[in-house]
Amino acid sequence: MSFTVIPMRRAPAPALRALLGAAMLAMAAVTATTNARAADAAEVDPAQIVMKDFMFAPAALSVKAGATVTWRNQDNEPHTVASDTGLFRSGALDTNESFTFKFDKPGTYHFLCTIHPYMVGTITVQ
Repeated sequence: MSFTVIPMRRAPAPALRALLGAAMLAMAAVTATTNARAADAAEVDPAQIVMKDFMFAPAALSVKAGATVTWRNQDNEPHTVASDTGLFRSGALDTNESFTFKFDKPGTYHFLCTIHPYMVGTITVQ
């Protein structure tokens, strides 16, 4: 059995450095754009709670007085959002539906899903 050795051509070092540099710049640009979009999204809706896997996420949220909190159902089952004091209460929210409430006064507000009462959370308003 015989083997033929085929010489491999190596890229010149300066060309390789230029290629790697261009790739790193492209990655930095994508990262900066992604971070800017995330910051824009946070400014649009900084106080959002997701209902997913039969949990509220985050389960505890702190906001300033005057903030509006949005709860969005991302489960395939309906959920509700209700204050334990009766201050606010949504109807049944199907998948991708949402409920919002504006918190005007500082305090601690506990909420739950009335369909699944083990789903609980807390809003702290400063």
